[in-house]
Amino acid sequence: MSGFSFKRFTFMVFIAFLVWSWSIDTCNARRGKHWRRTRSASTSLYKKKGKHHGNSQHHSNGSRSKPKAPSPKPSSPPPPKPKEGMPSTPPTKGYNYGPSTTFNVLDFGAKGDGITDDTKAFQAAWVDACKVEASTIIVPSEFEFLVGPISFSGPYCQRNIVFQLDGTIIAPTNSKAWGSGVLQWLQFTKLVGITIHGKGIIDGRGSVWWQDSPLDDPIDDETKLVVPLNNMEENAPVPIRTSLGGKMPSIKPTALRFYGSFNVTVTGITIQNSQQCHLKFDNCIGVLVFNMSISSPGDSPNTDGIHLQNSKDVLIHSTNLACGDDCVSIQTGCTNVYIHNVNCGPGHGISIGGLGKDNTKACVSNITVRDINMHNTMNGVRIKTWQGGSGSVHGVLFSNIQVSEVQIPIIIDQFYCDKSNCKNQTSAVALSGIHYEKIRGTYTVKPVHFACSDSLPCMEVTLTAIELKPLQEQYHLYDSFCWQTFGELYSPTVPQIDCIQLGKPSRNRIQADHDSC
Repeated sequence: MSGFSFKRFTFMVFIAFLVWSWSIDTCNARRGKHWRRTRSASTSLYKKKGKHHGNSQHHSNGSRSKPKAPSPKPSSPPPPKPKEGMPSTPPTKGYNYGPSTTFNVLDFGAKGDGITDDTKAFQAAWVDACKVEASTIIVPSEFEFLVGPISFSGPYCQRNIVFQLDGTIIAPTNSKAWGSGVLQWLQFTKLVGITIHGKGIIDGRGSVWWQDSPLDDPIDDETKLVVPLNNMEENAPVPIRTSLGGKMPSIKPTALRFYGSFNVTVTGITIQNSQQCHLKFDNCIGVLVFNMSISSPGDSPNTDGIHLQNSKDVLIHSTNLACGDDCVSIQTGCTNVYIHNVNCGPGHGISIGGLGKDNTKACVSNITVRDINMHNTMNGVRIKTWQGGSGSVHGVLFSNIQVSEVQIPIIIDQFYCDKSNCKNQTSAVALSGIHYEKIRGTYTVKPVHFACSDSLPCMEVTLTAIELKPLQEQYHLYDSFCWQTFGELYSPTVPQIDCIQLGKPSRNRIQADHDSC
């Protein structure tokens, strides 16, 4: 009995030991899992269980030590007191911590009273804006800024600078401000992504220059074709001299010029009364002009609206051009030019050339002029070249041109000369692929004038849907004229233009390789 009791007692002790051992392991395991979940637990939880975990780490001899409990998180320190001059409250949304991206010329000392010379203020604003990509120079509205000749220059300026013109910029009329003469008044050079926009005005105040024009200034050769009915030559009225300055330099500047730049945009602004050309692009790639106006009297000499030279990928649209010379002048080196929805007049129309002056080489290609309204202009659409030049004009389309009281709507003149005498020469700029379609309206002198080179006749000249009616006013009327012009009529014309020769010339001088583009 005692032996049985002893064995039974021993068995029960063994079972109890197993149960106790299992409960200890289970508890430790659960506590280990809970520990891993609560490493970032609150300080109070740590104080409650920290001693036990310390003991379990102490007893885990020879095994990987468990991570130590983190020290209690300190309470957040009080916010520092603001320094003198610092805001005591957090900045509002949109607060700019970085460098400024807008530069108002008034902040650089400009007065905008139309009397004080603000040239240095504009230059200082540009220097700072030049350093910041996509910066904006602000010329605020309701101010008139007197600015002398100035250059906003790269090439080390950042990209995509905006010139926000909402006020008025006026040119000096004192001859001392111009020295012996400069070629441009406001110039932007060697920039990428430059934009001028706004509702402001650039006013060249050119009347003090126009009256001082020398008598031998270039005059359009086509004026020789315009003979008043009373056989008296018309002379443009000379503007009255202002009292603001003396005799101006013989060199007349362009009002706004872009040179050597990429992705140029001009929109919204008005350029008026330029000393000479209003807006010029030289050696530019990617030009966009739209929703702007150019305005000067029809008798202001040599005041071209937009002048393009050595530039490509040009788009001009939705613009009003009124001036004393070509509304748009397309010179050598231009390709991929698209002009549409433009109002032209007064002025001398839209012209390619003059090209090849002084035996130079000229290359123009892929020009489209369409959806144009012309009123009271000397010419409509025109190509003019000098004798003795070389190169070519190829791929030109004049389409949907509405003319009203235009002296000569369609012109090719390869005997262009703006001097009293020009000698005959055999070399010429070759013209081919010139297309006219849907040109309609009224003329006052002659509907069509094609005068092509004897040695290099015009080729592939086509006419489609031409309807031009005479408007008897103050000039003699002339019939259409063609000389060495080869091409085709794709539809009947009004008036009948039967002087174009079909096919190609039987004999003509072939351009040398060095003459071609």
